[in-house]
Amino acid sequence: MEVKTKNRVDIGIKGMTCAACAAKIEKALNSTPGVEEANVNFAMERATVNFDPEKADFDALKGVVEKLGYQTAVEKVDLPIGGMTCASCVAKVEKALKGVEGVVSASVNFATETATVEYLPSAASMEDLKRAVTGIGYKVLAGKEPDEIADTEKKERRKEIRVLKIKLSMGIILSVPILLGSFAEWLPGVPHFLTNFYLLMILAAPVQFWVGKQFYAGFWAALKNKTSDMNTLIAVGTSAAFSYSVAMTLFPDYFISKGYRPNVYFDTAALIITLILLGRLLEASAKGKTSEAIKKLMGLQARTARVIRDDQEVDIPIEEVRMGDVVVVRPGEKVPVDGVITQGYSTIDESMLTGESIPVEKKEGDEVIGATINKAGTFRFEAVRVGKETALAQIVKLVQEAQGSKAPIQRLADRIAGYFVPAVISVAVFTLVIWNFYGPEPAFLFALLNFGAVLIIACPCALGLATPTAIMVGTGKGAENGILIRGGESLETAHKINSIIFDKTGTLTKGEPQVTDVITTNGHKREELLRLVASAERGSEHPLGEAIVNKAKEEAVQLNDPEEFEAVAGHGIKAKISGVTLSIGNLKLMNDLSIDTDGLSHEADKLSGDGKTPMYVALDGTLGGIIAVADVLKEGSVKAVERLHDMGVEVVMITGDNKRTAEAIASQVGIGRVLSEVVPEGKAQEVKKLQGEGRVVAMVGDGINDAPALAQADVGIAIGTGTDVAMEASDVTLIGGDLNSVVTAIQLSKSTMRTIRQ
Repeated sequence: MEVKTKNRVDIGIKGMTCAACAAKIEKALNSTPGVEEANVNFAMERATVNFDPEKADFDALKGVVEKLGYQTAVEKVDLPIGGMTCASCVAKVEKALKGVEGVVSASVNFATETATVEYLPSAASMEDLKRAVTGIGYKVLAGKEPDEIADTEKKERRKEIRVLKIKLSMGIILSVPILLGSFAEWLPGVPHFLTNFYLLMILAAPVQFWVGKQFYAGFWAALKNKTSDMNTLIAVGTSAAFSYSVAMTLFPDYFISKGYRPNVYFDTAALIITLILLGRLLEASAKGKTSEAIKKLMGLQARTARVIRDDQEVDIPIEEVRMGDVVVVRPGEKVPVDGVITQGYSTIDESMLTGESIPVEKKEGDEVIGATINKAGTFRFEAVRVGKETALAQIVKLVQEAQGSKAPIQRLADRIAGYFVPAVISVAVFTLVIWNFYGPEPAFLFALLNFGAVLIIACPCALGLATPTAIMVGTGKGAENGILIRGGESLETAHKINSIIFDKTGTLTKGEPQVTDVITTNGHKREELLRLVASAERGSEHPLGEAIVNKAKEEAVQLNDPEEFEAVAGHGIKAKISGVTLSIGNLKLMNDLSIDTDGLSHEADKLSGDGKTPMYVALDGTLGGIIAVADVLKEGSVKAVERLHDMGVEVVMITGDNKRTAEAIASQVGIGRVLSEVVPEGKAQEVKKLQGEGRVVAMVGDGINDAPALAQADVGIAIGTGTDVAMEASDVTLIGGDLNSVVTAIQLSKSTMRTIRQ
């Protein structure tokens, strides 16, 4: 996955096999003239490079990576171009394409009317390429669409996993009889023929040279570049074991004459390759999660937009929307891009962006955000931000930037990995020399044996097998409790958490409005007031109205169809039920109707102070009562916060809600520090501020609006199963959505780390 800012680029890298590869590429990039900082993330297969455009360019960075023997993830596409009439057109199109950020090369053939472009897939999208061509007066007749590119990437990953599964299966099938034959004296009932050295050699050879082929390929690539990595240890170590065993099989008499008891290590070589291949398969399956998350984020946007062109409504692809276009949105449709309403009124569900469950009323002059959903009413708006400038695109960018960063502990691990392989080889060579010159006779044989032993033992080092085993147990226990943990790094970091930020809506609260109070006055009965209001609201699409209807159904209240109904934009509704004239809405509506509300003003203020939304109800021109609606706390929220406080963890609440509502909810749950009226971009900034104070921060959220903060946090924790994007941006997923599982996840991390240390 690649994304670029003015002097920042994320380059996808293929061929890395271990953390040492990442350290090697990072060192080379940081040594490149013009590069200010380079971070290579092995898990994400990506290099994030900040550079001076005047001293370095894409080609230089790409060349550094490829010189080391790795591949850069560059997409190549042929675009048929329409409208070219001469050679100068070719030059203009080439110049326009090369001017797109992320384009590595562009070549236009006038005879075939085709532009061949190499680009970094997310730094420059297909829409960017098409826009560059159409912007200078030419047409892109056809081309590879983003979905096709995504499918190609997915197919390649599936192919890699399929090959690994086949090789792993073969490795297991062949390794089992090798293991049985090698330990026949310990395992009663093993057929004697399995102990034959020649049979073991025949079984081990395919494992060594076919199943383990990728390790030899990696070893050779590293050797050509005069470097080493884990492939070096695996290839040299298993080859030493296999070669020694072959020699013992083919020339047993020589070893017997030197006083050696015939023994082979085919099982060691085969099992090491098979076990490490299992790790590679798990690793390959885990990779690509980030790119999937970004694809899901981008998938939230509308595919088409209805714009006014030549006084006609025309449906066009979203990438063709230009700033200044007048866009029409009807009820139930997604808002295609960001803009300002010029005509009409509606309520818009912005929960995917802000996390708030109650739709926002919009009128002329109000801003609308792309990918939000129009609930009711048709309106027109002027497009003010399109393409990479939209709020959704900016959220995608923030997620990518946060995921491309590297924690200090990861840097330390990468540095250790960079020195580990050369250190092991040096120790092995030192062992060979010492035993050869100072060991008993036959000294060379002893030296060779101990040389191989060092490599074999170090090859699947504790860092590579023991730690993942502990992590597997930890993640397995987590799964039993509805906790999905992305990997070892999350477990390692989670036990250090000393600050935790909870999103409010959908995380601490249920995320949907519910009726909390029904207050009556002037002699009206509660059930009758609820019946009349719910009957009036039964056809409403507004969530507050739906909450009232749901409350009536819950209490088995019989509803009637309204005889009259009128929506008062921005204020409420008027209706007639069973001969009674109702007015339901805010204080402004009551004032407009000259209805005295003083009798319930104190109760209304108290409800507002508790973070609830009071709706006045007037019956036949007099005040009948108030129905209050609010997003209520989840069960377990208070207990979870108490447990975190007991663990010494600072608890913070963050929300896009107003300060009054936010503080009301925080006081109910026992949280003292509140960050209110925070936009999605601001959530990631607030996480950074806490990290800047030296805190290890966990972010807990459930929506797309939380994705940047989840990715920025040291540990991101997503609640529930409702929003895949939040899940993918996080490190820990709580399937049950139980907040006490947040505490369990941290405790699980602490116990797992204790096990690893021991």
